[in-house]
Amino acid sequence: MEEFKQVIAVRTDLKMGKGKLAVQVAHAAVSSLERARRMKSKWVDAWFSENQRKICVKVASEDELRNLKRQIDEVGIPNSLIEDAGLTQLDPGTVTCLGIGPVPSAIVDRYTGDMKLL
Repeated sequence: MEEFKQVIAVRTDLKMGKGKLAVQVAHAAVSSLERARRMKSKWVDAWFSENQRKICVKVASEDELRNLKRQIDEVGIPNSLIEDAGLTQLDPGTVTCLGIGPVPSAIVDRYTGDMKLL
């Protein structure tokens, strides 16, 4: 049986507080889920029928995050890049994280499998 997961890539260079980081990850998870629902609803259904596996991985910079987004866009993986509104710790428009999927684990692991966990 195919396994599915959602991956959230988080910038570690921003030094966000714990609460800020949690909210940015939540934005990425919800936004990416909604994108996946429109693009690959069968993936979302399968993910919900499992245990809604999610992992968070580290990226060191905005460039690294955007490079990852380019790679997964090229192969049609649903994703959502999160930009902060700038109301608290960060400047408006600061890119904080990237939500990916839900997507078959074997596919997303090609792009995120070697990344360190957050």
